[in-house]
Amino acid sequence: MKNVTTRTSNPFGMEPDCASSVPGYGDANAHFHVIGDHPGVHGGADSGVPFTDTPAAERLQDALFEANLLAETGTPPTVEQTYLSYLCMCVTEGDPTDGDYDDLERFFDSELRAITAHVLLPVGERATRTVLENYSARETAVDMDAMHGRELQGAGWLIIPIKEPAEWVDGDHDRLVAAIEGVKSRDYRQEVDLGRFLPGEDPYRVR
Repeated sequence: MKNVTTRTSNPFGMEPDCASSVPGYGDANAHFHVIGDHPGVHGGADSGVPFTDTPAAERLQDALFEANLLAETGTPPTVEQTYLSYLCMCVTEGDPTDGDYDDLERFFDSELRAITAHVLLPVGERATRTVLENYSARETAVDMDAMHGRELQGAGWLIIPIKEPAEWVDGDHDRLVAAIEGVKSRDYRQEVDLGRFLPGEDPYRVR
């Protein structure tokens, strides 16, 4: 089933109780969902678009562009079956508190399940830990150097963790691009074929 909205900025109308926020941005029918931490660390507090306006955000955008998840980089970028969002969309003074993350978790979870992307790309340690704890059956010990660009099977999602772009060293860009290209080169859809329960020989795939 496809979503009917064509809006790219905040397509699901998320309205958290905060003075300023950076809502999700991208294709509401995305196959790839890039998940960041919060605007203070991953950018967008001024533009209102995740992963913009910082050198680290530009570095990540360059890799996503090379892997054909963005048609154009910039503020805003032009997406290709890609959605960008944060665990904590509110702009806070300093880092968000645990209470901030807890309060905004329902918005993040609702958005993730509404998009139903096939591949989750959490950026940084907190986003990676959250995705592994809630959307996979894996152990939650996180080693970003080891996990960066490594394909993991989640509970209904493929997961490709991304090391903090501000901390990338030689090879990290290429490693991420290669991982995404590897997934895109095959049928990565996380679907179930229910055709065997129906008359005829045609597949009936559901997400």
